[in-house]
Amino acid sequence: MDQSQSQRPASASAPISSSTSASRAYQFHPARAAILDLFNLYLGGSSRQKPEDSVREYPNKTQKRVLALNRELPPRNEQFLLDFEQLQSQFADQDQVRAVTESVLISLVVPCSGHAPRAEFLLFAFRSLCSISYINWDSLLPSLLSSVSSAEMTMGQGSQAMPAVSSTSLSQPGMLPPSSSIPNSSNFQSSNPASPLPSVHGIGSPAQSTIEPPSCATLSPAKSSDISCNAQQSTARVNSSIRDNAVSSLRQLCCKIILAGLEFNLKPVTHAEIFYHMLNWLVNWDQRQQGIDESDGVKSWRPDKALIEWLHSCLDVIWLLVEEDKCRVPFYELLRSGVQFIENIPDDEALFTLILEIHRRRDMMAMHMQMLDQHLHCPTFGTHRILSPTPNIAGEAIANMRYSPITYPSVLGEPLHGEDLAMSIQKGSLDWERALRCIRHALRTTPSPDWWKRVLLVAPSYRGPQPPTPGAVFTSEMICEATIDRIIELLKLTNSEINCWQEWLILSDIFFFLMKSGCIDFVDFVDKLVSRVTEGDPQILKTNHVTWLLAQVMRAELVMNALNSDVRKVETTRKLISFHREDRSSDPNNSQSILLDFISSCQNLRIWSLNTSTRDYLNNEQLQKGKQIDEWWRQVSKGDRIMDYMNMDERSIGMFWVVSYTMAQPACETVMSWLSSAGVTELLPGPNLQSNERLMVTREVSPLPMSLLSGFSMNLCLKLAYQMEETLFVGQVVPSIAMVETYTRLLLISPHSLFRSHFSNLAQRNPALLSKPGVTLLVLEILNYRLLPLYRYQGKSKALMYDITKIISARKGKRGEHRVFRLAENLCMNLILSLRDFFTVKREGKGPTEFTETLNRITIITLAITIKTRGIADADHLLYLQTMLEQIMATSQHTWSEKTLRYFPSVLRDALVGRMDKRSLAIQQWQQTETTVINQCKQLLSPSADPTYVTTYISHSFPQHRHYLCAGAWILMHGHPENINSANLARVLREFSPEEVTANIYTMVDVLLHHIQMELQHGHPIQDLVLKACANLAFFVWTQELVPFDILLLALIDRDDDPHALRIVINLLERQELQQRVKLYCMNRAPPEHWLHSGMFKRVELQKALGNHLSWKDRYPTFFDDVAARLLPVIPLIVYRLIENDAIEQADRILAVYSPFLAYHPLKFTFVRDILAYFYGHLPGKLIVRILKVLDLTKIPFSESFPQHITSSNPVCPPMDYFATLLLGLVNNVIPPLHNNSKSGAMGESLCNSMRAPHNKTPATSQSGLANASEGQKAFYQIQDPGTYTQLVLETAVIELLSLPVSASQIVSSLVQIVVNIQPTLIQSSNGLHGAPNGVGQASVLPTSPSGGSTDSLSAGRSTPSASGINTSNIVSRSGYTCQQLSCLLIQACGLLLAQLPPDFHLQLYIEASRIIKESWWLTDGKRSLGELDSAVGYALLDPTWAAQDNTSTAIGNIVALLHSFFSNLPQEWLEGTHVIIKHLRPVTSVAMLRIAFRIMGPLLPRLANAHSLFDKTLTLLLSVMVDVFGRNSQPSHPVEASEIADLIDFLHHVIHYEGQGGPVQANSKPRPEALALCGRASESLRPDVQHLLSHLKPDVNSSIYAATHPKLVQNPS
Repeated sequence: MDQSQSQRPASASAPISSSTSASRAYQFHPARAAILDLFNLYLGGSSRQKPEDSVREYPNKTQKRVLALNRELPPRNEQFLLDFEQLQSQFADQDQVRAVTESVLISLVVPCSGHAPRAEFLLFAFRSLCSISYINWDSLLPSLLSSVSSAEMTMGQGSQAMPAVSSTSLSQPGMLPPSSSIPNSSNFQSSNPASPLPSVHGIGSPAQSTIEPPSCATLSPAKSSDISCNAQQSTARVNSSIRDNAVSSLRQLCCKIILAGLEFNLKPVTHAEIFYHMLNWLVNWDQRQQGIDESDGVKSWRPDKALIEWLHSCLDVIWLLVEEDKCRVPFYELLRSGVQFIENIPDDEALFTLILEIHRRRDMMAMHMQMLDQHLHCPTFGTHRILSPTPNIAGEAIANMRYSPITYPSVLGEPLHGEDLAMSIQKGSLDWERALRCIRHALRTTPSPDWWKRVLLVAPSYRGPQPPTPGAVFTSEMICEATIDRIIELLKLTNSEINCWQEWLILSDIFFFLMKSGCIDFVDFVDKLVSRVTEGDPQILKTNHVTWLLAQVMRAELVMNALNSDVRKVETTRKLISFHREDRSSDPNNSQSILLDFISSCQNLRIWSLNTSTRDYLNNEQLQKGKQIDEWWRQVSKGDRIMDYMNMDERSIGMFWVVSYTMAQPACETVMSWLSSAGVTELLPGPNLQSNERLMVTREVSPLPMSLLSGFSMNLCLKLAYQMEETLFVGQVVPSIAMVETYTRLLLISPHSLFRSHFSNLAQRNPALLSKPGVTLLVLEILNYRLLPLYRYQGKSKALMYDITKIISARKGKRGEHRVFRLAENLCMNLILSLRDFFTVKREGKGPTEFTETLNRITIITLAITIKTRGIADADHLLYLQTMLEQIMATSQHTWSEKTLRYFPSVLRDALVGRMDKRSLAIQQWQQTETTVINQCKQLLSPSADPTYVTTYISHSFPQHRHYLCAGAWILMHGHPENINSANLARVLREFSPEEVTANIYTMVDVLLHHIQMELQHGHPIQDLVLKACANLAFFVWTQELVPFDILLLALIDRDDDPHALRIVINLLERQELQQRVKLYCMNRAPPEHWLHSGMFKRVELQKALGNHLSWKDRYPTFFDDVAARLLPVIPLIVYRLIENDAIEQADRILAVYSPFLAYHPLKFTFVRDILAYFYGHLPGKLIVRILKVLDLTKIPFSESFPQHITSSNPVCPPMDYFATLLLGLVNNVIPPLHNNSKSGAMGESLCNSMRAPHNKTPATSQSGLANASEGQKAFYQIQDPGTYTQLVLETAVIELLSLPVSASQIVSSLVQIVVNIQPTLIQSSNGLHGAPNGVGQASVLPTSPSGGSTDSLSAGRSTPSASGINTSNIVSRSGYTCQQLSCLLIQACGLLLAQLPPDFHLQLYIEASRIIKESWWLTDGKRSLGELDSAVGYALLDPTWAAQDNTSTAIGNIVALLHSFFSNLPQEWLEGTHVIIKHLRPVTSVAMLRIAFRIMGPLLPRLANAHSLFDKTLTLLLSVMVDVFGRNSQPSHPVEASEIADLIDFLHHVIHYEGQGGPVQANSKPRPEALALCGRASESLRPDVQHLLSHLKPDVNSSIYAATHPKLVQNPS
């Protein structure tokens, strides 16, 4: 008893001490004792006691009982207010008395909560003091909640303290409740969750007097202590029960006080604090089980009455806070609270009702966050999109932050990313199947290794401490399953006698890459593959392809570990051996057959050499067969004879492939011997050199053909690549072109497994290597003329650009460094022009660029093309654009002509248009220095000039004078080049730095053009002047080879604002000197597809290849470099400039002459696509046809009828069948197939056969995803530009649409008509509207429809439209899908295709979409009831896959799905154009149309979370549409309650929080003040009832809980 008595003061004072600081300050106020006495009197305490003893226990039980018997009954409650007023009148400072009173009240809540009469008196006191406005609820309630929290913490620290608190020794036996107890009010059991408390008169929860007091609470202290002395084993449970009852009583009383307070107008911050406390109590309601033995507690414990009571009171408080009439707290706060995920929900109807309502509203809100084509959305690998929101990452790091290839929404509809997404997908679910769709598609279409690296999670068994890549979404289990699917698929094709060796080779490259990257657990993979084969169709394994595939990865480190040190190594080895088959080929001498015949033996030998423990399981016969391999090898490598790789028969090729698996090192040495078999020769020094250093060059042989290289084991390829790099970059002898060509072929044939970044690779091997000029030149040549597309495919172009920039920066100011510098600059030009998403000009992103003047200009052009034809993927890049332009312009003197600027995208044009043209300044400077420069030039360049003056000039002339050297020379020529001493000029220019030579060229062009203008004024004919200028320039670049021709051409076309510059360019390009040079280049070089060339390569003499200026004192020979080849990036730019200047005929002539040469352009396909998009609407048909002829049309998958449409003399819009065929090509080749045909087992063969089989075809005739199986899968080297077959098909469709001689509106209208009406068309054509089969087996790929097919409200009074002009039976049969599936996939294909087109098409799509929606029959039919309209819009806006399954597609459902498919492929910058749709739909007059507007635009808002400006514009647009319907002055056709749009209100709250967080909403997410201000302004125009629901989305701290709790707004309330 002493123990409990001693704890009494502590328990009473604990809440006081935890109150606000103001309350603590009043603890010693003189009024405190008096007020405490008064309360003690009414609570049944003694007024004679000292204040500090008022809540103290007595020394022993007897004394307490005696005093209790003698104590007087407390006064009647009605007397309290009079007594209190009399007391408070005695003190002058009423504010202090008020604060003291609050402090005392709070201090009494905890001790009195467990005593029903006292608790009721306290409630009476609160209400009484409220009646005289003596309580400030805004300060009292937060202090009360804080006090309660502290008390609960004290209770939770140990049950020893609990009896004192819960039994409250202030309690007196036999005390009756006061007569004025609070009125009863029934438990909340309302069945209407929207209005759970229609009228709250009482406290809103069961009155304490109507229930049985908790058993422990009514015990006297003596009984309590008796209980505490019971048997030891029950102590914990009793203490816990006492503690729980104390907490229940305390919370119950607290809720009643809060309910009383809620009858008054409290501040938002108070509402927020109450709300979060209540939620916290609800979520943690079952903390009572802490401390109870788990197994025992679960059996015996059930929620008691007291707990249910406070839960109900808590719920009453929450319902009052969120009720729509007052909207003290937005209902949205419940949606994001997570209260619906309470574990161990108590069996209580009231709580369950709340949770159901939260789920209902959350699901409706989440729908607005998601695209309508959510179930269809899958990657296409056709577009690269930045993941949004992205952190502020500069440069190359941004490449890892891409959109997830699959989407998966969180509970609030937000897209999950990375590992969160991967872990959320359950095996066997629809989303698991969607993930596998992606990976299977990737295995068939080989996207870049860069894509794989971004999306793959490392297998758990290999995962290190580093975090996974942010965008990684595919688990090793998914990859494993999809890879096995692909193997089974290829086995089926192989067994069908289809030659798919190419597909196996491509798979082995990816498989090695996946295994090496640790994305597949080898042991797990082998285990699952065995299970799949044995449980599925054991007969499928007829060949040794699987053994060969596994043999490819046997040398990978992770595989070696699995077979050497893994505990399951024996079992894994046995399973590997189980795949061995005797290969029975129809052609035993075929090289592939020989390899497959011997591969089992190779694998047996490899396993035998790995460890002894598994040797017992090996096949002796196969081991013996290995002797045949050794014997063959001995025969062919006998003596000094070298294997002739150009004359090997099929059997020899096959056996050499076999040797590459068993003896990779000898095989490697043999190949290297062949490549150096012709010996070496000495390279004699040129005429300019007197060098004593001998330079040895390897003589040429033929490079190894692709057909031979393709069968080498991956182990041999890796060894060869390493050995060749040693020879190429470390050896002392100059390698042969054959060696370099074979090396590049190796890298091209296995882009996943063998790629290495050359600069970092060489720097790691030996940092000194790159300081050798020969090594740098060779690397630059390989990159510029062989591996440019490979680097782009790998996503390494930007990193390479930064590496090359360092080389340029280090050399641009060095004298005489022309050869390496110009090659690096040309490579950098090619790299910049190959970039097709936004890039930074500096890796660090600060300070002026390190680019040359030429590269700065090229960068601007590339930005213009990228922004105009592909858009800017991330809005953050738009913000950086201005900084980037400043970085470029800081070192660039150039301005752009009006004609060029008019084609620039507006964002770039606006930034550059005000730039001052400094050409007049340059001419002024020339005129000022002309006399001096001409004098110097006369001394230097006169035919009889003193040779020693060259040295004097180079050492002593002023830098600004040196810039005018070429200009001075040009003036001195007077049209007669022989007038000058060209030898001196050549020598000086070679001694200049590259930067000075460039400056000379640009200055000479300015002076030359100015000179022509002056001569014109003197009456000279322009024709003569241009011819004279061209003759002089030809002398400069061809006769004497004084300056680089490519830079001269670029300088001239950059002066296109001068009327004569382009005339000179055309004249130069049409001169015989250049055309002869280009023809010579094409004759001497291998064909453009160099990897197919089987003959020997010819090395061109250095001086002939590069000319005097570049070769000069250099001796290192060229491999692929040539002055003519330097023009490859320049001629496309000349064509751009001619078109900008309306010189269409000249552009046509240049393309006609140079098309054979442009075949060598590494990215000619991209050039054609981009020029058509850049000038869309401005190119005549004849020029379009000429541009297309740059391509090898036989290798591009154009539509059959496309040539007729573009060459027709009478241009008309192609028929609908043409567009449908175009979309079908995307469905079959670009969109991931809906299923995997070869999958067997659990899904059943019937699924395989039915899923993609058309109605009138047998399944076997249409293989999933392999419509062109006979053609085979394309390897990367066959389609280096654009890189993958999916991109080729997609971009070809883009080129077709851009080339058609009809308007964008006609094209868009045709495509949209197909998509909107495709399903009725397909179904009518096959089975009639209602007779179509219900999609056998669709359930696994399309979600089940919620409608049950009930479409009465849709079908009445409607005629089914159809897309006429489509050969539907042909379309369906060629797709291999059912009608329902095809209609959905066509939507996705159309959205993807339209997103690739320029913005001219987007505008037409928006206009067409808004027209279709406005003309919808059920929106224009005035007779429809409001209910029917809502039902129709609700159904139409469900996922189109549901509608497809029921054969009830609606035009609106399809058009919204099309828009969403389109949006998800658009870059952020182009999303601003989407506002046109809503502008065309306005004015919106019905809720149905409002919902459509929100459904279209809503899912865009999460994507714009980091693009604040665009987010604000889109949000403003949606709010303005809401004002159209619910504005103060709007007159809707039907009166609508504000509660009808509760889901839209919730969505607005959510998306504003999402943007404030910059991603998924967290518990502490805050809206941006700017977004609140925007909503606040918009809501002023709304009806009061709707405005009221948005009252918290304002920056006003007095009305919004968000503003009141926002640190920025609280600090600056203005």
